[in-house]
Amino acid sequence: MRTTLRPLPPWLGHALRVQRGPVPWSAVVRGALAAGPLLVAALLAGRPSAGVIAALGAMFAGINDRPGSRRAAVPRIGAPALAGAGGLVVGTWVGAQAGPAALIGVFALLGFAGGAVSAAGPVASACGTQLLVAVGIGVGMPLPEAGWQRALLFLVGAGWLLVLRTVLPSPGGRGAYRIDGERAAVTQVYAAVAALVDAAGSPRATAHRVALTAALDHAQDALSGPRLRRYAGSCAERRLHAQYAAALPLAEAATALAWAGSPLPARASEGLRRLADAVRSATPCGPLPAPARSDAALRALDEALLHAAVAFDGPVREHDRTAGARWKVRVRTRRGAGAKPLHTRPRAPVTSLRRAVGPAGREYGVRVALCFGAGAAVAQLLHNSHWYWLPVTAVFLVKPDLGPLASRVLCRAFGTVFGAALFAGLAALLPGPAGPVALVVLGGALIPVATRHFAAQTAVVTVFVLSLVMVGGEPQMALARIGETLLACAIVLCVGHLPLPVPGRGGGAVRTRLTIAGEAAHAYVLHVLSASDDRAGRWTLRREAYRALAEARTAIDLAAAELPPVARHTAGTEDVAVTLEALVDTTTSCAVHVDDTGRVPEQHAERIDALLAELAA
Repeated sequence: MRTTLRPLPPWLGHALRVQRGPVPWSAVVRGALAAGPLLVAALLAGRPSAGVIAALGAMFAGINDRPGSRRAAVPRIGAPALAGAGGLVVGTWVGAQAGPAALIGVFALLGFAGGAVSAAGPVASACGTQLLVAVGIGVGMPLPEAGWQRALLFLVGAGWLLVLRTVLPSPGGRGAYRIDGERAAVTQVYAAVAALVDAAGSPRATAHRVALTAALDHAQDALSGPRLRRYAGSCAERRLHAQYAAALPLAEAATALAWAGSPLPARASEGLRRLADAVRSATPCGPLPAPARSDAALRALDEALLHAAVAFDGPVREHDRTAGARWKVRVRTRRGAGAKPLHTRPRAPVTSLRRAVGPAGREYGVRVALCFGAGAAVAQLLHNSHWYWLPVTAVFLVKPDLGPLASRVLCRAFGTVFGAALFAGLAALLPGPAGPVALVVLGGALIPVATRHFAAQTAVVTVFVLSLVMVGGEPQMALARIGETLLACAIVLCVGHLPLPVPGRGGGAVRTRLTIAGEAAHAYVLHVLSASDDRAGRWTLRREAYRALAEARTAIDLAAAELPPVARHTAGTEDVAVTLEALVDTTTSCAVHVDDTGRVPEQHAERIDALLAELAA
C-alpha cells in the first residue's frame, strides 16, 4: 500500500531551505583578514577591550559583505557601520545617565524609531538593527573606553573590512579589477535575457522572466553606487554602463516574446549569448546573427541587437555612462509641449520615507519597541552580568527579512545551542589566549558562507561572540548565551503574534509593497498608452514596475510562510500580485507593438482594461 507523504508546513519548509551557490572565496579571505589581525594588534598593545570593539565592527561589516560590486558595498557596509558607531555613543551615554526603569522606556523609544526606519529598505534595515544592537552593547558591556572611543574603534573594524573589500581583487576578475563585480552583474543580465528567449512558449517562461528581473535589479544596484576613484569614469566603465543600457530594450523584447507564448528557434538567443560572452571577457562581440523578423517582438529584438552591437563595438561616448539610469521620469502625452504630466514617480528618498512612516513602519516599529523594551526589562530582573544579550538577541529575531517568525525563532534556537556546544568543545581543545583568537579568525572567514542560512549564521556568530568574551578576560558563558537566546525567542514569539492596536492592519509591510508596486505599474501603463516617444523613460518606468513587483512578491512569500495566525493577515495579496504582473507583462508587449505600428493594438487594450478592472474590484 502506497503512503503519501504530507508536505511540510511552510514555516518548517522555510527553516530547512538553504541557499545554494559557489563559495565566495574572496569574502572568506576578507573575513579571515578582518577581525583577527585587529584583535591580535590590540592584544599586543595591551588593549584587549579595544580589540573586542574593533572585532565587533568587523563582524557586523562581514555580515553585510554580500556579493556584488565594490561601489554597492560602500553604502551597504558603510551606512550600517556609521549607525552602529552612533548607537555606541548613545548607548554609553544612556547607560551612565538612566536608571533601570528609565532604561526600559529609552529602549522602547529607540526600538520604535529603529524599527520604523528598518521598513524603508535593505540598507535601512541593516542601519536600524545595527543602531539598536550597538545601543544595547554600549549600555551593558563593561568597557573602559569612553563613548566616542568605542565609536571610533567600531568604525576602525568596519572600515578595515571595507578597505579590504575595495582593494583586494576578486578571483577570476576580467579587465579592470575595480569593476569586476559590475561586469559579472551585466553578464548575468544578458544570460538571463537569452534564457527567457529560449523559454518562450514553455511553462518555464514565467520563472525565467522573474530571474531576468532579479538580474536587472542586481546590475542596477551594482552600477549605481558611489565612484571609488577620482578618474573611475574610464572607457571600460562607460562601455559597461552602455552595455547595461543596451540590455533594457532586449529585456523588453524578450518579455514580449514570452508573453506571446510561441516557441522560438535556437537562433533567436544565439546573439544574446554572444553578447553575454563579450561582457564576461571584456572583448568585442563581433558579428551577431539576426533573428527572423516575422512579428513585432522579433523585429524589436533584432533592432535591439543592432543597437547593442554598437554599444559593444562602437565608440564610447560620455553620456553612455548615464543612459537608462534616470530615476525621475515625467510622462507626457502628445497633446503638446504644455501638457501636464500624467504621472510622476516619487524619488527614492520619498518612497523610503513613506515606508518608514506608513503602516509597515509603524507596525514593525511597535513590535521592535515591545521586543527591545521587554527584553531589557526581563534581563534586568534576572540580574545577569550580560543582561544586554537578551534585548540585542530580540532585535535580531524580530527582523522579518530574515524569514518567517517561527522559522527564524527555530533557526536561532538551534543555531545558538549548536554554536555554544561547538565553542565549548573548541575552547577545551584550544586553551590559552591564542585559542579564542583563532576562533575569531575562523568565525570571520565562515560568516560570508554562513549568511546563506540563519541557523548557520547564528552558530558562527555565537562562536565568534563567545570567543570575544574570553579575549576580554571573562569566563566561558556558553550556557548563559543559550538561556538568554531561548528567553528572547519566547518574547519575540509572543510579540510577533500580538494583535497590535496600531494604525493599519497586520501585514502592513506586504500591503505597502503592493501599493508601491501598483503605483509603479499604473505609471508604466499610462506612459505606454500615451504612445510617448520617450523610450528611455519607458524603460526606466518598466524597471521600476518590475522591481517593485519583485519586492512585493518577496514580502508575500515570506508572509505566506508564517504561522496561520500571522499569515491570515495577508490572505489574497498573492492574487493581487499575479494580476499586477500580468498587467506589466501585457503592457510590455503592448509597448513593443506601439513601436512597430504606432498604435495600441486592440487585443492589448482590451486585456489591459480587463486587468485594471480586476485590480479596481
